[in-house]
Amino acid sequence: MEEIVPAAALLTGVNQPDHLEQFATLTQRILEKMSASVCMLQSRDCSTLKSAVETMVYNFIECAQERPPQSDLEDEDTEKRERKRLRRTQCNMRQLVHWYRRKYIKPYHNKDNEDDGVDDEEEHSPHAKQRTKRSHALVVILPDFECFNTTILQDLILILSAYYAHLPFVLIFGVATSVSAVHNALPYHVTSKVKLCVFKTQTAPVCLNEILERVILSPKYAFHLSGKAFKFLTHIFLYYDFSIHGFIQGYKYCLMEHFFQGNAYALCSNYTASLNQIKNLSHEDVECIRRLLSFRPYVESINDCKRIIAILTDDNYLKKKLPQLLRDCHIHFMLLRIFLEFLTVLTGDLPKCPLGKQRRELYSFCLSKELRDQPEFKECWQMLSFMSKDEFVSKVSKAISVTEDFLHSEIVDLELAEDCMTTVNEKLQALKDLLTKVVMSGMDEKSPTNSTAAPSTPATPEANKQKFTSRQDLKEHLLQMSKQHNKPSSEYAQSVAQTLLYIQNEIIIKYMAPLTRSPPLHELFVYSDVSTVRRHIIGAPRAALHMALNNPHYYLQCKCCQLSESNQLLATLPDLSVAYKLHLECGRMINLFDWLQAFRSVVDDIDNEQEQVDPQIQARFTRAVAELQFLGYIKMSKRKTDHATRLTW
Repeated sequence: MEEIVPAAALLTGVNQPDHLEQFATLTQRILEKMSASVCMLQSRDCSTLKSAVETMVYNFIECAQERPPQSDLEDEDTEKRERKRLRRTQCNMRQLVHWYRRKYIKPYHNKDNEDDGVDDEEEHSPHAKQRTKRSHALVVILPDFECFNTTILQDLILILSAYYAHLPFVLIFGVATSVSAVHNALPYHVTSKVKLCVFKTQTAPVCLNEILERVILSPKYAFHLSGKAFKFLTHIFLYYDFSIHGFIQGYKYCLMEHFFQGNAYALCSNYTASLNQIKNLSHEDVECIRRLLSFRPYVESINDCKRIIAILTDDNYLKKKLPQLLRDCHIHFMLLRIFLEFLTVLTGDLPKCPLGKQRRELYSFCLSKELRDQPEFKECWQMLSFMSKDEFVSKVSKAISVTEDFLHSEIVDLELAEDCMTTVNEKLQALKDLLTKVVMSGMDEKSPTNSTAAPSTPATPEANKQKFTSRQDLKEHLLQMSKQHNKPSSEYAQSVAQTLLYIQNEIIIKYMAPLTRSPPLHELFVYSDVSTVRRHIIGAPRAALHMALNNPHYYLQCKCCQLSESNQLLATLPDLSVAYKLHLECGRMINLFDWLQAFRSVVDDIDNEQEQVDPQIQARFTRAVAELQFLGYIKMSKRKTDHATRLTW
């Protein structure tokens, strides 16, 4: 009896490098959240219907045997013996039914009769389902649905439907394009056997933003990336591969490099843990702290010479000062994250988004540059000053509300939260008072735009009659008028200007400073070595190949390849390296016979050039030339059969 198999079509999108990783993660979640066995079938393993069924059955049984037994009736020795007896050719649907009944199905009758011999007719009878309870699902995932042969796919689904009365299958289709691909591949007599539900995954940028906001930008964690390093990783993601997995691996590499710099960087943890780590610091670790770039301005800010000498020479004295310095760093980065919420709401939806829409853009901007000096910031402030009263009050009120919600949801349970919340509440309360003045300000006849653009002096008949002999004179006159800084004429404009000035001076300049104005020892919490990350993540394959072929000792570290000069040729070098170094001495066209003779003169110590070339040496040369051609350094010439064309310079 055929039944309807539940199925899900997961739309993932095209050109996703993390396509298979998504389904690997889905497999882990299914195994963690529910009682199920999961088999992932790829199109490369399903060239025929027989191979598809064998692969599916084999994966189900193998995956179950790798996990520990779930029932007291299962004997580990029996499992091992059956695992040894199982062959790929024995994997069929009959074997899967027998394995499932013995392992997962629990009949309602007495357990003593569970292992009795049950013939196939009774096992496959319609009443078997009524006497048993199936609590373990068999999930079949097809991650590359579009790559499957449609005939094989249709037959496989019909087989699973035919056995659904005995095996609770669940199908998951990984569709990269659209749901129409499922309807195009499966005719009606097949789709009528499945109950299809369509799901759509989030786009890669949305997933990235969630990871950034919940993990990397979370105030719970002490480790941070500098603006340039953060921007570098996000640019690789957005402009190269859209790979979440690649971004996470790059972030992990930054994390590894940061803590690999020394034991002093173990202070990059929560405040209580860092206090415990101070006791374990050695003299070398304390010296590492003294070598930090931000440590010198801290020492220079001390006026007492005795304290300076103690900090530079006495390790115990510096250890006593570290708790306060670490506390200042923790509070600084927490306040930066809090007010990042405020500024994101304030400027994220302005026209053209000068400072960016996302928190990640504003975060990298704040850590890299002095925000108040940037033209993008001035443009945002100008647009805010041109808003109407309702728009301005609504936007600032929303920014305050979001910041307060962030305080209660993310900050209140953290260490040092009281100090941060005290500071933030003071600033927000002062901002509310200024906002109240904006609301209560009277509306004059002039709008904020007109009052800002109005000249500082009233228009006189002489000024109206003033004539300009050239456009340059007019331009200079208008520029001079624009530089005149008089107070706005309306009470509303004055209130808005005071509010924006307060936000700029008391929030942005104080708490959203770049790393150059961060507290001392902030290097312990921030990784900023972008060049190292770029060299290891992106790499330079051409330079690495040239180094490997021109100087193999750099990678092999063997004495036989050690060179006194970079252009030296030794017989002990690999044949590919010898051929490569010889080809560098040639022009655009390389004579293969001359190249062979030069190769022979290096690897063979025979002075007679007329002697016949050893076939072994000729074979080695042919192989080296083929490898250079495979690497893209040369290609065989069509005009001259005994010549090769050099492709790199």
